[in-house]
Amino acid sequence: MGEGARTRYVGADERRSRLALRQRLAPQARARTPEEVARALVALHGSDPATVYLAVGARLVDPAATVAETERALYTDRSLVRMHGMRRTVFVFPSELTAVVHASTSLAVAERERAGLLQQMAAAGAPDAVWLKAVEESTLAALERRGQATAVELAQDEPRLRERFLYGAGKSYEGLHTVSTRLLTVLGLEGKVVRGRPLGSWTSSQFRWAPAPRHPELDIAEAQAALLDRRLTACGPATEADLKWWTGWKVTEVRRALRAIGAREVRLEEGTGWVSAGDTDAVTDPGEPWAALLPALDPTAMGWQHRDWFLSPEVRPALFDRSGNVGPTVWWNGRVVGGWAQRPDGRIVWRLLDRAGVGDEAERAIEAEAGRLRGWVGATRVTPRFRTPLERELSA
Repeated sequence: MGEGARTRYVGADERRSRLALRQRLAPQARARTPEEVARALVALHGSDPATVYLAVGARLVDPAATVAETERALYTDRSLVRMHGMRRTVFVFPSELTAVVHASTSLAVAERERAGLLQQMAAAGAPDAVWLKAVEESTLAALERRGQATAVELAQDEPRLRERFLYGAGKSYEGLHTVSTRLLTVLGLEGKVVRGRPLGSWTSSQFRWAPAPRHPELDIAEAQAALLDRRLTACGPATEADLKWWTGWKVTEVRRALRAIGAREVRLEEGTGWVSAGDTDAVTDPGEPWAALLPALDPTAMGWQHRDWFLSPEVRPALFDRSGNVGPTVWWNGRVVGGWAQRPDGRIVWRLLDRAGVGDEAERAIEAEAGRLRGWVGATRVTPRFRTPLERELSA
C-alpha cells in the first residue's frame, strides 16, 4: 500500500488545515448548495432532523437559503436521500451514493435486524416469517400507491401493521412493539423505503415514508472500496480504528478496502494513518483564521474516533452525552474551543472551554458566526435530540 508515503508525518496543524478546506468550514471553502456540502462530507447525520439543516447552513456561502435549498434537494430534486446507513444510523447521502451505501454497509445490518425481529416475534408467540413477508409486500404496495405516507396511514391500508408483540419479556427494557415500527426500520435498512417529508417544520422528527429510489445492486467489496475512498478524501488521514468506527465494518473489511484503493500510509500522533492514493501531498494552511458554530452530531465533530488533535480531552465531558453523541460545538482554527445553545427567546449563546490561542479576534469571529446562525434560523426553536451538559446549561 505505497512505500513512498510511509515516512511522511502529518501533524495536527496540517490535519486542521485539511479539515478547514475539505469540510467546507473556512470561509473561502464554503459551498453554494446543500449537495456540495453532502458530497464534501460524504454523509450528514440524520438522526436529529435539525442537524442536517444546521450542518448545511454552517457551510453555505449564503445561509439564508439553507431551509429552502435543503428541502429542494431532499424532497423535490431527490439529489439528497435520507436513509439508513452505517451502524443502523439514519444519514443524508448524495443520491449517487445510495447504491454504494446499501451494498457496503446496510445489507449486513439489515440481515441482522430482520433475523432479530423474527426471533423476537417468535419468542413472543407472534406470527411467523411467512406472515411478516405478506405484510411487507402489502405495505410496499400501499406505499407505491400513496407515494408518501406515515406509518398510521399505511396501517389504514394494511391493518396487520398495528399488531403488537411483547419484546424483552421479564427484562428491564420489556415493552410492546408494533409491527409497523420494527418492519419499516428493516425495510429502510434493506433499501426498500426511505424517509420522506416531515409532518411539521424542518426540525420535526416525525416523517412520512417513501419508496426508495431504485439503484443497481453492487458487489459488496467494490462498494466498500468506493465508500472508503470517498471517506478518506473527505477525512483523511484516518486510522484503521477511525474507519472501522465510522463504517461499522470488521477490521478485515477495512483493510481489504484500503488495499483495493491503494491507500497510502502516513504517520500520525496516535499511530499509523491512511490517505487516499492521490492525496499524499502536504496541505497548507487556509490562510485566514476562521470560526464556526456546528450543531449536535455534526459530521466533522463526529468524523473520527480519535479526536485529541482537534478536541482537548478536558472539555469532552461538557460537550458529549453518555452515549458518545456530541452536542453543539464552537470552533476556532480547526479546534473545538467551546459549545453553544439556543435560548427560548431564540438567542444564540456560547461559552469558551478551551482558551488556548483564543483571543479578542477569535471572540469577535465567534460572535459573528452566532449572529450569522441567528440570522437564518430566525424564530425557529432548535433543541438537540441528544442533550449534553453544556447545551442544557446554556439553553436554560
